[in-house]
Amino acid sequence: QVQLVESGGGLVQSGGSLRLSCAASGETLDYYAIGWFRQPPGKEREFVAHITRSGGSSRYAESAKGRFTISRDNAKKTVYLEIHNLRPEDTAVYYCAADYQYVDQVRTTWGEYDFWGQGTQVTVSS
Repeated sequence: QVQLVESGGGLVQSGGSLRLSCAASGETLDYYAIGWFRQPPGKEREFVAHITRSGGSSRYAESAKGRFTISRDNAKKTVYLEIHNLRPEDTAVYYCAADYQYVDQVRTTWGEYDFWGQGTQVTVSS
């Protein structure tokens, strides 16, 4: 099992940048694909980005393409989500999730993951 803890959120002005971290404890991350999701106020949780176990491939939601970058450092057991040119509509609680895999598969649905973090709040002011 892995335990996930997100950090790096905060209050930023529109146009700013953030790097969110998802730190894992427990077993190695080498066998886990990682996804980032977000839940805006009053809305459902939505997929943001996914990265394969080795970090060799990633997938983004349409809303995240061009401004979001997912990356990972398995030695540090940490996955990152960089967000640039933040907009007020990026305001949300951001979650990371881990999916144990034997072969690489893209997961874009929250329920497909095995472990989840508690989230970190990102608030973008206009």
